[in-house]
Amino acid sequence: MADPGNKRIAGVDGCKAGWVVVSSDLRGQGPYQLQVFESFAVLLAHQPEFSTVAVDMPIGLPDHIGPRGRGSEQAARKHLGQRQSSVFTVPSRAAVYTDDYLEACSVARETSDPPKKVSKQCFYLFPKMREIDTVMTVALEERVFEVHPELAFWRLNGEAAMSLPKKIKSRPNGPVLDQRRDLLVSHGFDKTFLDQVPPKGVGRDDLLDAAANCLIASRIAAGKAEPFPNDYRRDGKGLRMAIWA
Repeated sequence: MADPGNKRIAGVDGCKAGWVVVSSDLRGQGPYQLQVFESFAVLLAHQPEFSTVAVDMPIGLPDHIGPRGRGSEQAARKHLGQRQSSVFTVPSRAAVYTDDYLEACSVARETSDPPKKVSKQCFYLFPKMREIDTVMTVALEERVFEVHPELAFWRLNGEAAMSLPKKIKSRPNGPVLDQRRDLLVSHGFDKTFLDQVPPKGVGRDDLLDAAANCLIASRIAAGKAEPFPNDYRRDGKGLRMAIWA
């Protein structure tokens, strides 16, 4: 039997290079490790296996979308105040599996009520959504959990939304990221680790988001995290649609 002391948990964020992972022991404490994986399938196959994976990417894609998106997105936004716009409305699975933006908008309108097109920001995430959707199964739900950095920071900040947006004019803002780094340091992260120059294809904001997700992974592993919403639904593949924090 594997030694529980050797198990590691992973906070994951999508990035230009693929997927950035900040991992730790089950308690969300060091030694911390920063890794980059080219695909989500490779990440899941990594040995030794990550026992809990908290990833910032939608899991569970409905066949039809209502007025405000998935219940998980609605539940998360309620806690985020001015930061709620960071939680995108994910379109239907059929829309996510399109490669052309205009086609995606057309399919999204046909599978939503009221008809709603896809934002460009969300469309650019489709390849990574498909990566997860392709490999995700109900059995994997024991290891893999959807999270969202803004809800993670809300939880870590005493259940208060962060006062400053992560990005200003679509670009990461230094002082804003410093605020988030300092919050992570207060939860046990080493400042030097968080201030390191990220690998190629990984932004500083990606690293900080993965670190926040790692702390949520530790809450999940300890049975302290909760799903938003509590009465989550499942999609056509049987996958739960819940954001954990």
